[in-house]
Amino acid sequence: MNKIYFQILLFLALTGCQSINGQNYPVRLDSLNMFDSQRNRKIPIAFFLPKTDKKINNQQIVIFSHGYYQNKTHSNLKYSYLTHFLASKGYFVVSIQHELPTDSLIPSSGIPQVVRRPFWESGAKNILFVINELKKTNPELDFKHITLIGHSNGADMTALFPQEYPNIVSKIITLDNRRMALPRTNKPKIYSLRSSDQPADEGVLPTIEEQKKFAIKIIKLPNTIHNNMDNRANEEQREEINNYVLAFLKD
Repeated sequence: MNKIYFQILLFLALTGCQSINGQNYPVRLDSLNMFDSQRNRKIPIAFFLPKTDKKINNQQIVIFSHGYYQNKTHSNLKYSYLTHFLASKGYFVVSIQHELPTDSLIPSSGIPQVVRRPFWESGAKNILFVINELKKTNPELDFKHITLIGHSNGADMTALFPQEYPNIVSKIITLDNRRMALPRTNKPKIYSLRSSDQPADEGVLPTIEEQKKFAIKIIKLPNTIHNNMDNRANEEQREEINNYVLAFLKD
């Protein structure tokens, strides 16, 4: 990895030069229950949106997928430090509630890549449904530049999505996916932030040679454990994650 390159990107993020239209916006939070009639499934959504009287040209979409919280409601709000930050930079941020209280719990035993795969596939279907609904309700958005971001179990969904549904998203950013292998591809662009305490399963992360071949960027956060990538993160951890994610979005 080019360390100087990332230092430059982080400098641009910290100075605010990377905001859409060079602005920082106030943010509003909206919520909506979408309904996938084909699957007979409710999909709760939280929208983090920049408040502005003027249209943001070519507004890019960020879709966030939360980690696993035993089917608790409002899990999609547990990363508000990041989703709010990205909306303040002008992004149209959608945070999906993937699990419902009536869903089966994810198995705690067995081979994760086998027993958890149906849950990741369900999450990928949620993401696809939301994208297709946004095309109907917000056709002015920039659907050529969709970025998926996810943490932990949501990062596994994020890693799976472009392998199940190619040529839809332009970038994926995973926060510590540990079970689902990252795609080995140039398109979409692949980025991953890694915790200091939780290793990924064998084969999940690309080798150094694969990272170079496919321009995949892997960053280890030496002072952030896996469970502190949500709103439990302290101010320093939040700032570091926010600025790396913003740099990836602008890469």
